[in-house]
Amino acid sequence: MTHLHDFIGDLALILITAGIATILFKWLKQPVVLGYIVAGFIAGPYITWLPTVTDMGNVEIWSEIGVIFLLFALGLDFSFKKLMDVGGTASIATLINMGSMILIGYIVGQLLNWSQMDSIFLGGMLSMSSTTIIIKAFNDMGLQKQKFAGIVFGMLIVEDLAAILMMVLLSTVAVSHTIEGVELLNSLLRLMFFVLVWFIVGIYLIPTMLKKLGRYLNDETLLIVSIGLCLGMVLFASKVGFSAALGAFIMGSILAETVKAKAIEHLVEPIKTFFGAIFFVSVGMMLDPNVIVEYATLIVVLTLVVLIGRIIFATLGVLASGEGLKVAMQAGFSLAQIGEFSFIIATLGNSLGVISNTLYPIIVAVSIITTFTTPYCIRLSTPIYNWIEKHTPANLTRLLEGYASSNLKTVNKRTHWNRLLRSILQFTAIYATVSLAVIYLCEYFVTPFILENVPAIWGRLLAATITLILMAPFLRAIMMKKNRSEEFKSLWEDNHFNRGALISLIVLRVVICIGLTMMVLTPLFPNATVWLWVISGGVVTCIIFFQGFKTQSRRMEARFLENLNQKQLFEEKRAPIHPKIANALLSKDIHLEEIDVSPSSPKIGKTLRDLDLRSRYGVNVVSIIRGNQKINIPDANERIYPYDKMIVAGSDEDIQNMTKVIADRAQVEIPEEEPIYQISLSQYVVEPGSPLIGETIQSMNIQNQTECMIINIERDDVSIIHIYPDFMFEEGDTLLLAGEKEKLNAFEENLGLIPPFIGILHTDAH
Repeated sequence: MTHLHDFIGDLALILITAGIATILFKWLKQPVVLGYIVAGFIAGPYITWLPTVTDMGNVEIWSEIGVIFLLFALGLDFSFKKLMDVGGTASIATLINMGSMILIGYIVGQLLNWSQMDSIFLGGMLSMSSTTIIIKAFNDMGLQKQKFAGIVFGMLIVEDLAAILMMVLLSTVAVSHTIEGVELLNSLLRLMFFVLVWFIVGIYLIPTMLKKLGRYLNDETLLIVSIGLCLGMVLFASKVGFSAALGAFIMGSILAETVKAKAIEHLVEPIKTFFGAIFFVSVGMMLDPNVIVEYATLIVVLTLVVLIGRIIFATLGVLASGEGLKVAMQAGFSLAQIGEFSFIIATLGNSLGVISNTLYPIIVAVSIITTFTTPYCIRLSTPIYNWIEKHTPANLTRLLEGYASSNLKTVNKRTHWNRLLRSILQFTAIYATVSLAVIYLCEYFVTPFILENVPAIWGRLLAATITLILMAPFLRAIMMKKNRSEEFKSLWEDNHFNRGALISLIVLRVVICIGLTMMVLTPLFPNATVWLWVISGGVVTCIIFFQGFKTQSRRMEARFLENLNQKQLFEEKRAPIHPKIANALLSKDIHLEEIDVSPSSPKIGKTLRDLDLRSRYGVNVVSIIRGNQKINIPDANERIYPYDKMIVAGSDEDIQNMTKVIADRAQVEIPEEEPIYQISLSQYVVEPGSPLIGETIQSMNIQNQTECMIINIERDDVSIIHIYPDFMFEEGDTLLLAGEKEKLNAFEENLGLIPPFIGILHTDAH
């Protein structure tokens, strides 16, 4: 018998323990993540009286893969366009909340005489909320469609991106063991450069590739291609000095902009669940009960810091972004916990060897406690707000309400200068970044190859020419784009001062392109300093007047924008109401929501007139989606069927009240006994003298008379499957009947066959 590798045994132990723990926590109605952590604690090395894993190295490998797939799935649900859609509210609130908690965490660590690295990582861990726990709590409490829940989800999106940046910066700090502004700025700029390049190139290539290969991409091939792209980006990110988690997140965010995003997310979900479970189990294995007992007081202190600090600063952040006090407090109380990203940051610190061994179990213990308190904090937000409202001076209340209403104005008049400068800044940054990427690639791959095979000056000229030709479409776009736009023409015709400023803008962009050209020529021709400026000017002039580069840049830009907006356009076509109209309704405090009708809803089969949703709940049914059918502006006689999608318009509170009635599933018990109306089989033999002889199926009207179906006839040992209405019965035919047992037993009676002309009915077959 072959020896089973310890790797398999450890995996079996982890999954069995995790399965038992998760079932228990489901029964207790607690988050599954906590079940994984408890399972890890039980299967870990500190519980010696139960079977434990034999090699923690194997678990670390699995958990690292788990982090990769967790971040990949997070990227699939993220998308940079979604980040832009959440607007300033989430960004401002998250900046205030995270910044304050990082500072407080660092101060607390220093007051506890911890090392600088422990204090920095503590601040990072305390600044991250738990997306998993918040979504679970909102779903359980039916709050996911409330206004404050939308703000919380927006803040979580911004937090996800901030966490990725934080991981890169913490890695830089950990490696250098110092906090130097120049080094951090260099790392941040380097990160922004690579992320922008990856995103631009990824959006340009990947959606086009998936579109061209669409007919070959079934579920199996799409899954393999997606995971291959993910791991390929992970490998590339590691090669250029970034973490594997960053590569996975970036590829997920790129795929999130494709029309295949939902399908990929659905396919990857089981893999993410599997490896993610192992990661959270590995977190539980780091829990040392002795450390928890020893630092119980510290755990309580940090728990209070999280609960009080995050509630206060998240509330202040949402207030500062322009929301009212009630919404701000509801959002702040919802974010009073730390979760999975804190574990990932702690894992990063452990792998780099820069944090103490005690910090990991302490932060996990704090996370577990705050997870349990999250639902209670959410419930307390409204009573505490009511109390504060009663005891707040009237002047302060009016001030807060006035500030909130002033920030909700939807009219935003932008001048031509604002639009033009913003557009120029955006495309200049993008095209300059791509040009730098071309220089980087040619410098490391193309130029060395050419110089090895083409001698002397000719090799350098060829390398410079190839690099500049590859950069030319992007350089031309930097210099010439928007020079004939409506904003540019309007400003040019307005006054002479504008003309001078516009010419200065063009000159500045030309100078940027000359500088990029110099970056190509200087390393190849270091001694021709003065002539290089002249040559660079000539190159830039040629690029401006050569129409081929203009055509190429426009073609590349068109493909990029088509790929970037592909998913948005696809979703707009499928949406019952155009997103612009939906956004316009928000300013009037009217929201559109899609509500799924449960198959066990008590309202199924009733008409809209019977439901009377407008009078009872104050909402209007705008559209009903039934399969591929869309019923816009349904009349009062339209009925509700299972799995319908109802698009309703109304306020948050009204929609929430209606959802509880329409969407909530009734608890239907499934009987264990045999169903009464189960289909059975029986045989009927046509005996000599039977009235069936010479008759056809149609003439006897068998199916309507007996509610049974003939599915096979045996005649002279020949099985007849294709049976038509004009089939004529003969003596000795054996009919195979299908139907309910009661109908089969009454077959002869319902058909009008009476003795002595009866067949032989066998009802033993099921």
